[in-house]
Amino acid sequence: MELTVGIDVLDRYGKYIGTVDHLMRDTWSGEVKKYMVFRKEAGKDVVFKPKDVLEAAEDHVKLKMAVDDSD
Repeated sequence: MELTVGIDVLDRYGKYIGTVDHLMRDTWSGEVKKYMVFRKEAGKDVVFKPKDVLEAAEDHVKLKMAVDDSD
């Protein structure tokens, strides 16, 4: 399943991270190499690669990693 801008992103524990805001594509192939989730706090943006996806559904994607907001 191809992820699109606006899809919800959850960490491995099901905690809501945000939505995909930007796709980073390979210049030559056009293949998506990374996804970006912009967050309100500076330095808290999340970037992940297709290999970091644990499961993808129609309305959300769950990542293999956990995101810690305690900083």
